[in-house]
Amino acid sequence: MPPRRSYDQYCSTARALDLVGDRWTLLIVRELLAGPRRYTDLHADLPGVSTDMLASRLKDMERDGIAARRRLAPPAAVFVYELTRRGRELKPVLEALGKWGEPELGERRPTDAVRAHWFALPLLRGLRQGGESGAGGADGEGGLAGDGGVVEVRSEEGDFHLRLGDGEESVYGAGPAPAEPDARLVLDSGICAAVVRGEVALLDAVRDGRVPVTGESPLAKALREA
Repeated sequence: MPPRRSYDQYCSTARALDLVGDRWTLLIVRELLAGPRRYTDLHADLPGVSTDMLASRLKDMERDGIAARRRLAPPAAVFVYELTRRGRELKPVLEALGKWGEPELGERRPTDAVRAHWFALPLLRGLRQGGESGAGGADGEGGLAGDGGVVEVRSEEGDFHLRLGDGEESVYGAGPAPAEPDARLVLDSGICAAVVRGEVALLDAVRDGRVPVTGESPLAKALREA
């Protein structure tokens, strides 16, 4: 492989950008936060990336210890890509970048692609923060940060599920939860867009009934009482 390009600056920010500053790299990380993904799945959920570019970025990420490629055991017997421990440490970076980028969203443009699970990180952050009138501050502490469990989200764009709790290797997944979730949230397109744009706190929307919550688990009850 060709040598990695570098800013050649003795600065931790520059060193980090040497690894993840190229176009598409952080979006690949976003996809791999869902857990192991096949190349074809990554390509399908990264509209606009060429096959050559995706292959090149994945090789760079393997070389730099951010992602790894492995073969699943039979009967699947397919190759998947997954984040390494070092790669998973980029989750708070993506969350902070997404928070910073909220003012840039505006209304969805006709040319904008969308996947339901792209809302996962903003909603996960919303579950871990307090609303305007609830516990939790601007630093993201409070909310349901200490509650583990699986939350299934049903939206007009599609279904996905979130995994709350520390130590999870995958923090969300596309589609319904693989088993009965601890709680279900239902978001219409308007409230979903308002939450991801930072205009409405998710827990405030739960409190005032704009986001219905079902389930009888402690997590579901904590959501309704947040």
